[in-house]
Amino acid sequence: MQPCSSPSVTGKEPPGAFHLITRFPLVSTTLFVGACVGALVIGGQPTTAQLTASVYALAVALFRAVTMVRELFHGRLGIDLLAVAAIGSTVAVGEYVASLIVVLMLTGGEALEDFAQGRATKELRALLDRSPRTAHRERPGRPPQDIPVEDVVPGDLLLVRPAETVPVDGTITSDTGIFDEAALTGESLPVERVRGESLLSGTVNGADAVRMVATATASDSQYSQIVALVQAAAASRAPMVRMADHYAVPFTAFAFVLAGLAWFLSKDPARFAEVLVVATPCPLLIAAPVAFLAGTSRAARAGIIIKNAGTLERLSRVRTAVFDKTGTLTTGHPSLLKVQVAGGSEGGFSKDRLLQLAASAEQYSSHVLAASVIEAASARGLALLPAANASEHATDGVSAECGPYTVVVGKPAFVRAQTEGFDTVGLVSGQLGIYVGVEGLYAGALIMSDPLRSNAVQTLAALRSLGLAETVLLTGDAASTAEHIAVEAGITRFVADCLPGDKVLHVSSLSLRPVMMVGDGVNDTPVLAAADVGIAMGAKGSTAASESADVVLMLDDLSKVATAVDIGQHTIRVAKTSIWTGIVLSVALMIAASFGLLPAVTGALLQELVDLATILNALRALGGHGRDRPERT
Repeated sequence: MQPCSSPSVTGKEPPGAFHLITRFPLVSTTLFVGACVGALVIGGQPTTAQLTASVYALAVALFRAVTMVRELFHGRLGIDLLAVAAIGSTVAVGEYVASLIVVLMLTGGEALEDFAQGRATKELRALLDRSPRTAHRERPGRPPQDIPVEDVVPGDLLLVRPAETVPVDGTITSDTGIFDEAALTGESLPVERVRGESLLSGTVNGADAVRMVATATASDSQYSQIVALVQAAAASRAPMVRMADHYAVPFTAFAFVLAGLAWFLSKDPARFAEVLVVATPCPLLIAAPVAFLAGTSRAARAGIIIKNAGTLERLSRVRTAVFDKTGTLTTGHPSLLKVQVAGGSEGGFSKDRLLQLAASAEQYSSHVLAASVIEAASARGLALLPAANASEHATDGVSAECGPYTVVVGKPAFVRAQTEGFDTVGLVSGQLGIYVGVEGLYAGALIMSDPLRSNAVQTLAALRSLGLAETVLLTGDAASTAEHIAVEAGITRFVADCLPGDKVLHVSSLSLRPVMMVGDGVNDTPVLAAADVGIAMGAKGSTAASESADVVLMLDDLSKVATAVDIGQHTIRVAKTSIWTGIVLSVALMIAASFGLLPAVTGALLQELVDLATILNALRALGGHGRDRPERT
């Protein structure tokens, strides 16, 4: 009868064979006592053997009873009650060999539990083990100085040697570098970073030394935040785990009632002991936490950070998936198709001038479309004008003083309200318009196209195959653009012209729950927090969205959404199978023992096989169905 406690992540590898004696002294002592008892029996001293085994078994039972009482004072149920009772009853009826086996199962269960925890948390512990420890700070005219990573401050120039882990977030100053980001994103292929691009702590440098400038301290860097999230997830308890804990109490009561009834009807006190040695709540108390740890570990391996075990359970039950459009279903990198100047514009702006003014105003915007406008201006060699009094208006648009002009850029309603002579442009399916006003007059529009992600259709199909009944697109874009994307992706319905508050209201009104919301930008923060499960795409660039989300995808890959749901469903299936298989087998053995079909020694051995089978089955949550590395964008 093994002790049943919830697994935890320590960051250390489970002990090897050479450390078992010191790691599990009670196991070693029990084996030694068992060998002595065997020698006494062979030597023709059965009475001494029985006395030795009985005294030792009762001493262990007393120790467990004291521990149980202490746990009760701390609000934890004494879940070793069955084991203590089994030891006492087997000693009382003279089944000293069975009592010694129960003690071995009780103490040896720690090794089994340690093994299960080690396997379930392998990927999580690997995250901790890869945490950077030192950094090489460059000093003018002197060799690099090795310092603890905690001493790095923003602005430090750091050297990252070949095959070393990037210690903190920063910007690469070398011309180029090759980095392995698998620990963060699950992406198996190395990526190339060039001068000026961001580097994330926790990524592994390639074959060449590179230099970088730190932009964050170690505690504020990406890797430290991921480790903190993983540790919090491992320490959390899913509703199913708490429910299993509650089931252990009636299970224990049932075992005692059945044992007492068997004793009463048979008039044989040995029946009481025989029933108790096969009674175990461990399939309830260990299998579920092991399965959830394994599921969280599998998600981490795929570059999916699930913040708590409750989220994993809600993912398994999601019925509705809601998507933002720009940067989520689409690539988030619109390309400029053409610039349309208003025919009646008194300013007589050329297409290049109009684009220059729009880009100059957009340079202070956080909207994903702003970067595309600026990129289009840069591609045409247009210099941005200095902007003053820039103001962004909650996803509607921006206004700024660019050189001698007051410029407004954004959605039709926003620009119409601030200009005269406004006129919409003709957009074909899949196009979007960014409207521009200058000095209170409508000046024209930028016609852009933001294509659907290459794996969006497959991802939506995968979600439907996983049982999701409804998919919804929420976007601030016009209805024609929203309809085109929804039809192309295979989404059941869409809502266009949404402000952030509108998205929250729509998500709250959905009837098929739980609802999963997938977004990527700062503007998605409120609706991600409002959904039952919020999923932030590509955490590297959306800190606010990541903080409000329940699930963070480290890679900007839409297919990871289906992977997360699949992991949730697989974990719950494995946990339930482990729990109910263990319960059914334990009850069957108890019933057989109550009829006198299982001697105490045989029952004690079978009981441990049940525990072993259910815990090993729970570890199946580490595996999956091939969705961990789906098609990339």
